[in-house]
Amino acid sequence: MIRFENVSVTYDGADEATVRDVELAIPEGELVLLVGPSGVGKSTLLGTVSGLVPHFTGGTLRGRVTVDGRDTRTHKPRELADLVGTVGQDPLAHFVTDTVEDELAYGMESLGLAPAVMRRRVEETLDLLGLAELRDRPIATLSGGQQQRVAIGSVLTPHPKVLVLDEPTSALDPAAAEDVLSVLQRLVHDLGTTVLLAEHRLERVVQYADQVVLLPSPGAPPMMGTPADIMKVSPVHPPVVALGHLAGWTPLPLSVRDARRRSGPLRTELSTRVAAEPRTEARPAEPRPRAAAPRTLTRFFRRPQTPPAPTGTATATALGVRRGRVEALRRVDLTVAPGEIIALMGRNGAGKSTLLNTLVGMVEPTTGSVTVGGRTPHRTPPAELIREVGLVPQEPRDLLYANTVAAECAAADADAGAAPGSCRSLVSALLPGVRDDTHPRDLSEGQRLALALAIVLTGRPPLLLLDEPTRGLDYAAKARLVEVLRALAAEGHAIVLATHDVELAAELAHRVVILAGGEVVADGPTAEVVVSSPAFAPQIAKVLAPQHWLTVSQVREALS
Repeated sequence: MIRFENVSVTYDGADEATVRDVELAIPEGELVLLVGPSGVGKSTLLGTVSGLVPHFTGGTLRGRVTVDGRDTRTHKPRELADLVGTVGQDPLAHFVTDTVEDELAYGMESLGLAPAVMRRRVEETLDLLGLAELRDRPIATLSGGQQQRVAIGSVLTPHPKVLVLDEPTSALDPAAAEDVLSVLQRLVHDLGTTVLLAEHRLERVVQYADQVVLLPSPGAPPMMGTPADIMKVSPVHPPVVALGHLAGWTPLPLSVRDARRRSGPLRTELSTRVAAEPRTEARPAEPRPRAAAPRTLTRFFRRPQTPPAPTGTATATALGVRRGRVEALRRVDLTVAPGEIIALMGRNGAGKSTLLNTLVGMVEPTTGSVTVGGRTPHRTPPAELIREVGLVPQEPRDLLYANTVAAECAAADADAGAAPGSCRSLVSALLPGVRDDTHPRDLSEGQRLALALAIVLTGRPPLLLLDEPTRGLDYAAKARLVEVLRALAAEGHAIVLATHDVELAAELAHRVVILAGGEVVADGPTAEVVVSSPAFAPQIAKVLAPQHWLTVSQVREALS
């Protein structure tokens, strides 16, 4: 169905090809997973299938890409629209209408389908993706995860033969991600649709893939094989595979069910050991020896800082927020202490982003009160509030305005009153190998997020808020992020992150707060909250339940 023949892509101004000498054949009616570290060219390779590369992005395409016999060099994206449906990493860039129902119908209108056919397919897609209750909602009022589902639905309605998806579950809660993946399986198994997708959260999708394509490093030739074969050699793999490597299991498990079937002896051995509990005391915690921050980061965060307010870095009391007819938050009580890392979790639309935006002063409470560092956020001038709290939003491009990475870093140093080079040192730690003259729009989604994080961290705010901080990050980049955040917490910074990444919460958070319908339904130590929740438990907790093990690193330390 899809054939790559000696394909190389070089962008204008780049010294080397982003992808080089790709020879692949993607069979019809299979779900093929594209994996690899951030920045190796996964999005570029996907773009060549839809014709976006090079017709929209520019650059030079050498070789040949054909989809069902059509050459993407001679067929522009609009000439492939009936054949290929594409959803990129940024759903906002995908939308052309204002409401959910209109967006689902737009692609079919462009293809001239009959109104009766359009109506039936819209209803089918609303039900498939759980969007029926949102059909009349303006897209701008939806959460990031809801927008992601609408973007996926808009390319399903024309019934393309090929679906190309870039990080399709990155903004979805675990239940919604399962729903989307089950829809993709039905399309593959029942309709013979060919699905090519790139995804960093392999724990969600690898067990569903028919084949896996690995891009090991920038410019390196890809490897293609079964999931089990590729996971043996892949530098990126889910926690159950890491546990399989640690325990010496052959073949390696790809799902929780596979791992649990083999975990009996391991559970017996671990039953005499005690899992290290996440620290929950409201004071700066010393970093664990195995997770100590790199020296460059430790030096960066060892400068004097303003002592946090004794009553806690942030407090919300009986907080309520209403947006039109929607009660986004209801009676929320939350206290964030210095040195504490809190993970906000819950379904898409539960109110996580609204709570962060209220803490940073972008949303005014309807009822109740919020204080950050002794200030009321929505009444504090931004120039003063930025020294108390910093937010890395879901869309990192909202923080990026300059034409180069160097210019962004220089502006961040100036705004924060930091020494020249402070922001750049953080960028180097988070994004090894990124050049100063790179335009932010030429970075991958994960790289842009890391740059936005470095910009906010340069100001060293006592309270750091992160909204979906691991979208687009591979496991290595996520590990570097964990090191940075642990170093910050050890220095007394409070961190609140809204995330659907249960593995990140298990690795990093002292506390987990679960929101549902705008209310706090659970608030407690990470191990207690996530192990008792089937939806938000990490893979290792499911494999080794009822014992309270959360991560592979905990198991490794116990066995050693």
